[in-house]
Order: sequence, then C-alpha cells, then structure tokens
Amino acid sequence: MTTSSTRLPRVRASELVGRGWLNTGGKDVTLADLRGKVVVLDFWTFCCINCLHVLDELRELEERHRDVLVIIGVHSPKFVHEADPVAIAAAVERYEVHHPVLDDPELVTWQAYTARAWPTLVVVDPEGYVVAQMAGEGHAHAVEALVDELVAEHEAKGTLHRGSGPYVPPQPQPSTLRFPAKAVELPGGNLLVADAGHHALTELAADGETLVRRIGSGERGLVDGGPDDARFSEPNGLCLVPDELRERLGYDVLVADTVNHALRGVRLADGHVTTVAGTGEQYMVSAVDNVTDGGATESGVGDVWPARGIKLSSPWDVTWSAQAGTFVVAMAGNHTLWAFDAVAGTVTYRAGTMNEGLLDGAPADSWFAQPSGLSVAADGRIWLADAETSALRWVDPADASVTTVAGTGLFDFGHRDGAADQALFQHPLGVAALPDGSVLVADTYNGALRRWTPGTDGGPGEVTTLATDLAEPSGLVLPSGDAEHVLVVESAAHRLTRVPLPADAVGTHVDGGAHRTQRPVTEIAGGEVSLEVVFTPAPGQKLDLRWGPSTSLRVSSTPPGLLLDGAGDDVELTRTLRLDPAVGEGVLHVTARAASCDDDPAVEHPACHLAAQDWGVPVRVVDGAPAVLTLPLLG
Repeated sequence: MTTSSTRLPRVRASELVGRGWLNTGGKDVTLADLRGKVVVLDFWTFCCINCLHVLDELRELEERHRDVLVIIGVHSPKFVHEADPVAIAAAVERYEVHHPVLDDPELVTWQAYTARAWPTLVVVDPEGYVVAQMAGEGHAHAVEALVDELVAEHEAKGTLHRGSGPYVPPQPQPSTLRFPAKAVELPGGNLLVADAGHHALTELAADGETLVRRIGSGERGLVDGGPDDARFSEPNGLCLVPDELRERLGYDVLVADTVNHALRGVRLADGHVTTVAGTGEQYMVSAVDNVTDGGATESGVGDVWPARGIKLSSPWDVTWSAQAGTFVVAMAGNHTLWAFDAVAGTVTYRAGTMNEGLLDGAPADSWFAQPSGLSVAADGRIWLADAETSALRWVDPADASVTTVAGTGLFDFGHRDGAADQALFQHPLGVAALPDGSVLVADTYNGALRRWTPGTDGGPGEVTTLATDLAEPSGLVLPSGDAEHVLVVESAAHRLTRVPLPADAVGTHVDGGAHRTQRPVTEIAGGEVSLEVVFTPAPGQKLDLRWGPSTSLRVSSTPPGLLLDGAGDDVELTRTLRLDPAVGEGVLHVTARAASCDDDPAVEHPACHLAAQDWGVPVRVVDGAPAVLTLPLLG
C-alpha cells in the first residue's frame, strides 16, 4: 500500500474547458458529473506514437474497471491539422477511443494541469482531488494499482459511486475501406490495402474500388491462420516479397502489423497469415526482458536477434532493399530503423539512437522521429518520411548513414515549396521514389502530394506541390504500365485516389507559411537551475536494481549554447543545469527512464515495468524566475 506521503498534496482538479466534446452524445462533461468515479485524464495528440501506445495500454484497464473508472481524453494538438475538429473526430474513430474526449485546441486544460509533454496522465480521485501525474508511456500497471487502491479507499468511505459513465459510442458508417494506411500492387494488377480501421488486409480490383476479398477476420488481435481466422491490429506497411524468395519463405507479402508490434507474412494463394517477427509485445527503451529467453538486454546498433524472440515497437512501414539484401523496417515506436533477414530469421537494429529528433550521420549517431514511410530508389537509396520532424530523408543501404534533404526538427513545419533546404512539410507518412530520381511525398497533415526533385551540382534540390485537398494521404502506389498517375491512399476519406503526374513533372509552388509548435514557455532563472524528474514507484512496486541502476537521465538543449553545464547522460534523476542568460531562450530536451518491479518477496522473477518520457520544454531565462524545473515522470 502506498501512503499519503507518496501522493501529491490534495489539490482540487481544474475544470475541463475546451471547444467541445466527442463520444458523449453531444453533451458537455463537468467534474461534478464525474464525482464518485476515479478519473484518468489522458493528455494526447493523434500524431504522437507514444500517445497511441498509451491508448493501447489503457484499453484493458478501461474495460475491467468501466463501472468505477472514467478515462477522459484531453486532445491538445501539436500540429495545425490536429486542431481541425473534423480531423480530431476522425482520429477518435480511427484509433477506437472508447471514452469521452475533450477538444482542447488552445491548450487551456493542458495549461491548467501544467502538462509539459505528450502523453501525460493525471489521476483524480472520486472526491475531485488530483492524486498523481505521470508523463510518457509504460504506466498502465501503476495506474491500475492506484485505481485499485482508490476504489478500496473510497468504497470504504462511501464516496465511490458504481455505474456507467458519460461515454456514448458513435455510429460508424460502413465502407469498403476504413482508414486505409498503405497499399501495394499485386502481380496481375490488383491492389492489396492495409485496411487499418478494419484490422485486415483488403484486396481490390485494379480499379481501386471493387472488393475482391479480405484477409483477416476484422477483429483486433494477433492470430495466425487462414483469411477468416487471422487477426491484425491496425496494419500499416506492406511490401511484396522478391520473386526469388517467395517459394522459399512460403509467403508473398510482408506486413508491418503496427499495434501488434509484429511483422506478418501473407500467402496470397490462400490468404494464410503467419507471424514472422516480433513477440506481440512492445519493445521498451532501456527495459530488461526485451527478448523472450529472459535476461537483461538493451539493444545497440548492429545487434542481431532471433526474429521471433525480440520485441518490436510499432513497425509502421517495410520495404525490400536488394542492395542491403534485407527488408528494412521503419520502427516508428522507438524512432529507429531495423533490418529483417527473412531467410535467416533474424532482425538487426540498423540505425537510430532511440532518441526522438533530427540528426544526420552514422547509424549509431542518427536521430529519427516516428519514421513512417519507406521507398527504395533505382540507385539503392532508401527514402524515408520522418513524420514527427516533418522531414524527407534518405539512408545509404551500404552503411545506413542518414541524410536529410528537407525538414528542420520536431517543432517546425508548414507548407512551403522551393529550395529543399527551406521547404516545409507537415507530418508526412508516405514516400515513393520515381525512376527519374525524384521522390513523391504524401504530405499527410497538409493534405497534399509533394515532389522533391534533385538539384544540380550537389544543390539541395527543389520541392513542389502536385495536388492539394487530399484527405490525410498516407501511402503512395506507382501503378505498373502507367507513368502518368500515382495512386494515393486517402486515409481519412477511406479510399484510393488516382492523381495525375504533371507532364513537366514540376508542379506548382505553394507558400502556406511556416508554423512552430506552440506550447507555454516556462520562465526559468539564469545561472544554476535544479532539474528534478519525479519518480515514485506505484503501489506494490519498488525500483528495479536487478541489472544495475534503475534510472537514467539525458539532457541537451536547442540551441546547444543555452546549456553551459549539465548536458549529457547520467543515472540520477536530478541534475544541476547552468543556463546562459545571453542566449535567453530555447528548448530543454530531457529524456528520463525508470524501471520498477513488483515488490513481492515470494515472487522469484517479479515483473518489470518501465516508465519513459522525452520532454521538449520551451524555456525563457528571466531574472527572478524559479531556479527549479520539476518534471513528473510518476508522482
């Protein structure tokens, strides 16, 4: 049992204020309506893979405790597109959010609860007091332990009211496709679509409309077998297996089954589905037991693991690299690239540090941010849509070094054509390399089809716009025998759309302006500042010291000169920073991890739980401002 000393001071929860509500049947919800229930506020935004992980983490908890627990999603957007009420409603449907959602476009409720990161969870007790706040993912076990404790406490006090909550399910409209993600052209001309909203693969005729068959039962899950029995969970990427490998492997299409954290092989002759990589559980950064044979492991670039024995993290796309001789996997969930050797049955951690950001260079030094689209060019380059940095990048298949051609980082985006080093995208999810060396980009949150054309004499190249008014384009298919069109997967419109490619291959120039993620700036003192990341193990848990230090903390800044001292890695969750008043403002990047385990001496191998979060905290140096920055990982 936790004691009152491990909880936050008793502070009244702030009222829930926003533009409107979803999943309530049109009714507003107040804190008074929730009195008597344990309430979990989930601050999220639908671009954020960590937020999607938390939605999945909370599904079973929500179902088990629906009579005493109310989860409220507070949607506080990062990108401009995410503030569109139509887009929010589509996201709530797409990700099967089965609780009320407050639309918080101006971050009013976000600020009232001093949230600093996506995702953030806040627990409110049945009397309306905040009792815990936690940032990042990996908190499901801690939330459940706290819910169980609060239910017992308030049932004894008579302040717990069992019964249904304010959730009113929407009525989805039937359609052939439901939030399709990506597609591939099959031998013979038919199209296979990753039908994410149906948790299935849907085969269409060459016209892109006529239903041929479905592979998958349509129920969310991880089940192998024939087309009527197999289950997927929000599949995204698809890749044809090379002709020479199909008979040997026994399948024709490789699927990035995103929410199952798995790769699946599909045999087209009979629709049989087989899991070929992943365990079905999520790989947690710096966690122990990421492999099924037990023991502590923290993967590094170049490490090789049995494909069925290593956990993966939200694989979003997959492509075949003949030059590398492997499938390449965009592992959006931990911001990395992996390689899958289907013949050997192994996966290799190929590039990325698992830190979220944009940094080019060698594979062990490069940073990605939700890599979500892959395409191999004629020269072997592996083109990449790096969604959260709104960037177009490419990877050398020989040494996995990374180069960015457009995009500047996590917080800058827009719709701007022109020289590639000045061009801006908004959360692109798809790419397609054309035979002439140019690259098409599904610029998802701009609703546009864009094109990068290489420059001459080593120049940055040019970005143009080929089409606009598309509904969240997320995948691209270049149909064989038709060089004048591209098939665009319009995810939010539940369809495939054939878009002409201009004869001059240039397109138009659009300048829709530049945007920067707007979050409240924290005023902080110049000179020495105490950074404190709060982590208190949940009820029934203790810090996990079985494999060495149970915590880690990494700090950096943008611009780098903001931090005169205190940058780098260490195991303690407190750090003295020294900020340069001459620089004045910037972003502190803080990455914290903490491992806890079940505290029961009778259990020989207690379960491990990892809490993890990356913060990007905008700060401004102000005389007389606080000299302490507190970030709650769990407390």
